[in-house]
Amino acid sequence: MSKVFPEPILNLPQADIPLSGVTAYLSQGDSEQMLFMEFSEDVNLPEHSHASQWGIVLEGRIDLIVDGISHTYKKGDRYFIPEGVKHSGKIYAGYADITFFNQKDRYTKK
Repeated sequence: MSKVFPEPILNLPQADIPLSGVTAYLSQGDSEQMLFMEFSEDVNLPEHSHASQWGIVLEGRIDLIVDGISHTYKKGDRYFIPEGVKHSGKIYAGYADITFFNQKDRYTKK
């Protein structure tokens, strides 16, 4: 059971994310998605791009390379990735965040 998210979040449908060690709860809007994510193991993110993404780190650490510039984000930090900008990174075990995707179909329900 999550130590980060309360019951209303845990009652949301889980998102189908093709990464090992992630549990993500999906809040679906008409034109956007919000994900509440927790990582139980380290994950390397290959370079990719999509619609804009905004996140706030709740626990742990994430290293992102956005448009060739490296950033480290920790608890309380916010990040923004503009639409179409290539990015990659590493998410460390224990990481949790809330992520907004300006895209209604970035992920589907499990």
